[in-house]
Amino acid sequence: MTSRFRSREFWTPAMATGAALMLALILIAVIAPLTLKQAAEQLTPDAAQGPSPAHWLGTDDFGRDLLARALVATRLTLLMTAGAAAITAVSGILIGLAIWLSGRRVREAALRVLETAVAYPSLIFALVIAAVLEPGVSSAVVAIGIAGTPGFARITANLASSVSSSDYVVTARLLGVSPVRIAVRHMLPNMAEPLLILSATVFALSLVEISALSFIGLGVQSPNYDFGRLLNDSLGALYTQPVEAVGPSVMIALTGLSVMLIGDALAADADPRAKRSFFRRVVHQNRSVAVPASDRALVRVENLKIGVRGGPDLVKGISLSIDPGEVLALVGESGSGKSLTAMAIAGLPTEGLTVEADLLRVDNMNMLAEPDPSRLAKDISIVYQDPGTTFNPALRMGSQLTEVLRTHLGMGGAQARHVITQALASVNITEPARRLRQHPHELSGGMRQRAMIAASIVTAPKLIVADEPTTALDVTVQAEVLRQFRRIRREQRTAMLFISHDLGVVEALCDTILVMKSGEIVERLTSAQLAARDVHHPYTKALLAAIPVLDRGPVPENPGVLTS
Repeated sequence: MTSRFRSREFWTPAMATGAALMLALILIAVIAPLTLKQAAEQLTPDAAQGPSPAHWLGTDDFGRDLLARALVATRLTLLMTAGAAAITAVSGILIGLAIWLSGRRVREAALRVLETAVAYPSLIFALVIAAVLEPGVSSAVVAIGIAGTPGFARITANLASSVSSSDYVVTARLLGVSPVRIAVRHMLPNMAEPLLILSATVFALSLVEISALSFIGLGVQSPNYDFGRLLNDSLGALYTQPVEAVGPSVMIALTGLSVMLIGDALAADADPRAKRSFFRRVVHQNRSVAVPASDRALVRVENLKIGVRGGPDLVKGISLSIDPGEVLALVGESGSGKSLTAMAIAGLPTEGLTVEADLLRVDNMNMLAEPDPSRLAKDISIVYQDPGTTFNPALRMGSQLTEVLRTHLGMGGAQARHVITQALASVNITEPARRLRQHPHELSGGMRQRAMIAASIVTAPKLIVADEPTTALDVTVQAEVLRQFRRIRREQRTAMLFISHDLGVVEALCDTILVMKSGEIVERLTSAQLAARDVHHPYTKALLAAIPVLDRGPVPENPGVLTS
């Protein structure tokens, strides 16, 4: 986290502005009570004066400087707001985590209570609590802190629900790790970023609600004063001297603005989509590149490097080309850089990594820049490894499979459904019209994979990137998927970039095979060379040696006797 705070990408204009405003407010809160307290509280004969060089915002009915009072009130307001926000955040986190670390019955009952509590505005709860307690600073802080707890706890519980089902949390439970240790070591670190963003929002809301309580007389009492109390004091002079309300109003706005700018900047920093392709756009601005007439390749990659920011390269200067209708395979062990290379070619580089190349194009699209989204969606299709995580489980298949047709090809809903129905039928999915009305979980893994292939071909793409599309499927479904790829290649002359660990699948489908190890291409083969086992690099030989071979042995004379 410390290195991120020092990074140039973290300090966006919003973050810098918000941090500068907050720093200024903190300095005011520290310095103003020490230097301006006399001007803010001493009674003088200069009563009810308008703005002047001596009093920039004028004076109140007792001759006190209004600007000085607004600045001095900053300390108490910030302390009260921070206290209320801390109560809300700490109690909300503890309750949210406790819910998901408790038994099922307690969890269900607690969630129902929270859902009932968040149905009412927190300010209503705060008014009730403050009315029951004696009006004052402490009661206002406690009231706002407690009132905001149910909402914070509900969001924390939602975050904890996804983390608590993770394999590492389940494993920790099975190993007998205590609930407190699970919460501290496993759950909180994975929830820290959204909770930090939420805390910034809670601080801004607490500021407004504390000012509201003081404004109606249930918060700070005289002789103390915060922004809300100053607004209450200005109410009587609102028509005769409205400038009296300017100071506290501006201070509330500036404080809230600073916190929300910081919160928005943190949210943007946590969102990969907000930072996507930052490094690529710095270097490359042109969306298209000139392709020489002699260059027949659909995909051309020269000296591609993918690395960690400020760290080593994970893909180390590889070059490749794919002709129209050619199927090129990337094979190698996990971590060799296959998927990083494929996603960079498809225009979806992994977040947090830098992508550099002398040339990286698909047709004439410059994949080092920001290609046109519509053309990107039509010309490049991706078939992912796990069909279970590709589709949104909350949406029906129809809306997801027709999205590209409706968004990028301008088809109406009925036409898009007709086109995708035909595509589903072409990949041997039974009752395709009914499948569009179903949710992803109602289809088998093989059906979802074939549905993904159908969605990838309806735009007649020039390139299909298939990232281990058969790994999660059984043998019979694998064979069906491979048949569909062969048909697409034969009928549409579509180029393919195929990633797989299975050399048998690669041998049956691909024309060219690139063997990758540690981010480098160590050997280039044709399918004929692979079939003949005409390989030279020790790593390729090791991959072939790892393929299990069924040795049936001699046929026994007595079929009823099993021999080894």
